[in-house]
Amino acid sequence: MRRFLKENSLSLAFGVLFLGSLAGQAIAGWHQLNDELFADGLDRITLGGYLTSASFAVDVTENWQSEYLQFLLYVMLTVWLVQRGSPESKPLGDAGQESDEKQRVGAYARDDSPKLARVGGLRTALYSRSLGITMGVIFLLSWMVQSVAGWASYNEVRLQQLRDPITWGSYLLHSDFWARTLQNWQSEFLAVGSMAVLAIYLRQRGSPESKPVGSSHEATGVEG
Repeated sequence: MRRFLKENSLSLAFGVLFLGSLAGQAIAGWHQLNDELFADGLDRITLGGYLTSASFAVDVTENWQSEYLQFLLYVMLTVWLVQRGSPESKPLGDAGQESDEKQRVGAYARDDSPKLARVGGLRTALYSRSLGITMGVIFLLSWMVQSVAGWASYNEVRLQQLRDPITWGSYLLHSDFWARTLQNWQSEFLAVGSMAVLAIYLRQRGSPESKPVGSSHEATGVEG
């Protein structure tokens, strides 16, 4: 057990942080919504009711979709684009999908290579892009859930204001949907871009996301 915890400590730590912050968000959001309902003269809801509400669903999924979009773009753009001096970039001469030999695909696979890297054909082609495909699917699904939950939540507010609800198609073109979406996208793009640039000049000793402390600012694709 001790060995398992040590060898998986990074994923376990983030799992605990995720569950803790999700629980905190649920409780805080529940109190916030009840305060708003009370101010509007409406009945408060239970925590269980809030967890199954459109308000909670849209608040959660609008963050999920932006995070997975961030990683999707990062995975895909770093195939072709480089940044001189950044450990977040491949070496300047390695832009592109690289050769089968360098990627250890097909005849160049090693004994410990995954089976799908050796079989060739469509299965290897799909496996070669499986990370980007998975990130893209999760992004699209969470964005779809956000749109439906956001639509339901927005119409709840309209009904409380004695206004007619709008269709899902209309909501996809509405400022409420795009304000929720773009406020998350811009922060994700800023964070990733900042990391790529700041890591050129700044260091974090022992982190694989940083160059070794003594590496040149010009060193590209070097991890410590």
